[in-house]
Amino acid sequence: MQGGVRLVAGAVELEFFALPPLAQFFQSQTVYNSITMTYKILFVDDELTLLNTVRAYLEHEGYSVQTATNGRSALRIFREFQPDLVILDIMLPEIDGLEVLRQLRQSSDVFVIMLTAKADEADKVIGLGLGADDYMTKPFSPRELVARIKATLRRLGSGSTPKELVSAHMRLDEGARLAWRDNQPLDLTPIEFDLLLTLMRHHGRALSREQLIEQVWGYDYYGDERVVDVHIGRLRKKIEGDPAHPTLITTAWGAGYRFEDEMT
Repeated sequence: MQGGVRLVAGAVELEFFALPPLAQFFQSQTVYNSITMTYKILFVDDELTLLNTVRAYLEHEGYSVQTATNGRSALRIFREFQPDLVILDIMLPEIDGLEVLRQLRQSSDVFVIMLTAKADEADKVIGLGLGADDYMTKPFSPRELVARIKATLRRLGSGSTPKELVSAHMRLDEGARLAWRDNQPLDLTPIEFDLLLTLMRHHGRALSREQLIEQVWGYDYYGDERVVDVHIGRLRKKIEGDPAHPTLITTAWGAGYRFEDEMT
C-alpha cells in the first residue's frame, strides 16, 4: 500500500494514498543525484515525524542535513553547522521561530524558508518583514517542501558569467554577490540581492510581480505574489535615501516596479 506524510493543523498525519513511499520517490529521483551539490540544510520543527521524513528525502538527494526541535538548539546548531539554507517553523518551544529569525538576521543572510499555519497571515507578514526569503503554508507534503528546496538551491547555485552592474549610485558584483550604494557596502539577503540584480538588468522597464517571481523565485513558485512587495519594501529601506519617496526603485502603478537610476 502506498503511503506518505502530510502536515495537518500543526500535526503530522499519515496518508495511505496521497504520496508514494520513500523507496518509490528515491527511484524516481536517482537521476538527479550525480548533479546535486553538497549543500547544508538546517531544518527546525518540533514535529518529529515530519522532521525525520523530510530529512530522509533531503539526505537521499545528497544534502547534508541537521535538525533542531526548538529555537534554542536551532541557534546553537546554526552557529556550528553554518548551513546554506534554513527551514524554520514559527511555532517552536523555548524560542519561537520569529525570534530565531531575528537573531539569525543580525549576523547572516542565509536563505530562510518560514513554515506558517494557513490561519497565521500576520505571522507570515511579520516573518517576511524580519527577513525571511520565502514561506510555505501548512498543510503541505514533504515532497512539496523538498521540491521547493531543490528549486531554491538550484537558483542560488546557478547563473551566467558573473559581471558588474553599475549605475549612478549603485554597484553590483554578480560573482561575489556584493552590492554598494555610493561605495558603501550593503547587507542584502539573497532575495534582496536577486531582486535588485533583476531590476538593474532591466533598467527603465517596469517588471510585474509575476515577472519578478519568475526571475527571482523561479517558475515553480506557487506562493503569494505579495511576497514581492514585502521584499521590495525591505530593499528600499537599505538603498533609498528616503524609502517613503523612492528614486532608485519606483512603483509603476498597475504595472510593477522599475529601476530608475542611470546606468553607467
